[in-house]
Amino acid sequence: MQKEDKTEKSYKQNNGSSPWKSNITNPIDKSNGLVAKINILGSGMNSVNNAHVNVNHHNEKAYGLIDYAGFIKEINDIISNDTDLKVILNSFHNLFINRLNCSYTAIGLINDKTTSINIRLLDKNLNVYSFKVFENDTENEIRKTLESGEITSFPNSMFLKLPSVASMPCSIIPIKIQGKNVGVALASDYNIQNHISLYKLAAANLGLLVQNAILNEKVSRNTNLDTLTNLYSHRRFHELLSQELEASEKSNSKFSVAIFDINDMGQINREYGHSKGDEVIKIVAEKITANIKKQDIAGRYGGDKISVILKNMGAEEAKYFAEYLTYSLSCCLVDDIGPVNKVSVGIATYPDDSLDKEKLLILAEQAVLVSKTKGYNNGRSTIVSAQDYDFWDDTALNSFATVMAKRHSQLGINFEDAIVEQFQNENILSKNHLIEVVTSLASAIDAKDKYTKDHSSSVSRYSVALAKAINLPEKEVESIRLGALLHDVGKIGIPEDVLMKPSRLTDEEFKIIQQHPSIGVEKILAPNPLLHDLIPIVKYHHEQWNGKGYPCGLKGEEIPLSARIVAIADTYHALISDRPYRKGMSVEKACAILEEGSGIHWDKELVRQFIAIAPSLATKI
Repeated sequence: MQKEDKTEKSYKQNNGSSPWKSNITNPIDKSNGLVAKINILGSGMNSVNNAHVNVNHHNEKAYGLIDYAGFIKEINDIISNDTDLKVILNSFHNLFINRLNCSYTAIGLINDKTTSINIRLLDKNLNVYSFKVFENDTENEIRKTLESGEITSFPNSMFLKLPSVASMPCSIIPIKIQGKNVGVALASDYNIQNHISLYKLAAANLGLLVQNAILNEKVSRNTNLDTLTNLYSHRRFHELLSQELEASEKSNSKFSVAIFDINDMGQINREYGHSKGDEVIKIVAEKITANIKKQDIAGRYGGDKISVILKNMGAEEAKYFAEYLTYSLSCCLVDDIGPVNKVSVGIATYPDDSLDKEKLLILAEQAVLVSKTKGYNNGRSTIVSAQDYDFWDDTALNSFATVMAKRHSQLGINFEDAIVEQFQNENILSKNHLIEVVTSLASAIDAKDKYTKDHSSSVSRYSVALAKAINLPEKEVESIRLGALLHDVGKIGIPEDVLMKPSRLTDEEFKIIQQHPSIGVEKILAPNPLLHDLIPIVKYHHEQWNGKGYPCGLKGEEIPLSARIVAIADTYHALISDRPYRKGMSVEKACAILEEGSGIHWDKELVRQFIAIAPSLATKI
């Protein structure tokens, strides 16, 4: 006696008798399965291929119009083209309704965390219903089907408790992955007995696609999350920051970026091991996660840095948040280390500080370094925002240089270009302000080469002394002070391998060096009307009395007096300073060289005046 099919058995139990004899076999069996039906269709029913057929609910012979080849092709298309789980589920809804003429179809996947089944039902009229089946609802027919693991069919859909589909038949098909139930598909098909093989085929492929989607989601989640802190990865944080910039621009809202830098991490790793260092980083990450708002975003910014996007927060609110957080951390004790109270914090705010993502991050990193320099207050680091310091302050400027040096390879912007841009955008408020900014700019340029550190300020001091010795008016003295500070500013455009070469320059390299007066004028002075009076000093301080200097070959008194003064001061400081290839000369030796070149390289009378005051200018170099 042929074994009764479980689908038929289920229908008997619910309807009293079986309306069909089940001859269901392997869906790809060549004798009476899917392939045989495809062959029949290929020879005699090509006219109905790719057609959506409206089948009479009670016409049991309508199954002959099903386009089996089209059905399989559509499954193959879904497998080949779709990776997003929502798209996949919608594609199967359309497959069942359009290809198998279902009155409705529903697909639900088991939620791993709650073990509930989230079901979305779609009918032919595109009405959508969503509902859940909970784990403890053991009497629900969907739960019973999952327990049995077999397809079950019912003459109506009353158990769904949806009046619009209550009178329609319902079949429940488990979706499995390697024998494990991951969900169900529901189909209202009056000809279910003739389509069982297709539903099994669809469910098997749907299970594989769900498995792939779950794996892809896990891979994507792992890529987006930092494994140690479970915060967003550095790459993902940058992506989310870009999105936040766009959103804030559209909504005209603000946000702050706060960077938390755990101090002394290198020492902790060395003395207590990397596992102890990881423990500290995890504690900071956990505290940040516990205290930020749901909409805020936290990410691993670097080895010992964690960054946070604080939405709808200005600088002061962000500082308050950071203060509370650092206080909370100071209450956390780590074995052998003690309280976690050395966390420097830097903050930059959109749009107050910058509209640009990279500039915002640079300012936040700069603020972190300023915070480190300022040290600790009541055992905790000082919290600094980009609005708390003057950019041209020595500490801020050095911090900016450090940040730019680290980010040069990422952004393709070097420190010199960035600082020139800052200089050009500076709103000069007064003469004193101008002097402060020019002094800082000159110091920043000098910092490129440790051997020329403080060169510009020393040349300025010597030039002012000579200008006063020949009784120039105070206004001219002040111009010489500033011009001497900026006399080498054009070196920002000179490659460092040329500028810092320890040996003698080649002819080609010397030609490159000779460009720096013109570069200084074009890039720094010419764009700023307040500095136009300084152009002669910067441009001509390398001209020589005999006309063999550069860039223009001026001679004698064709060279502006201010440039002649700076030329002598520049040479004198170069002679008494240490260089990679020699030690600095004594004052006497330097003065002897100046005297020897007077009337040839330099103005003879100015050299005489300078030699007279040189001993009083002596200082440690």
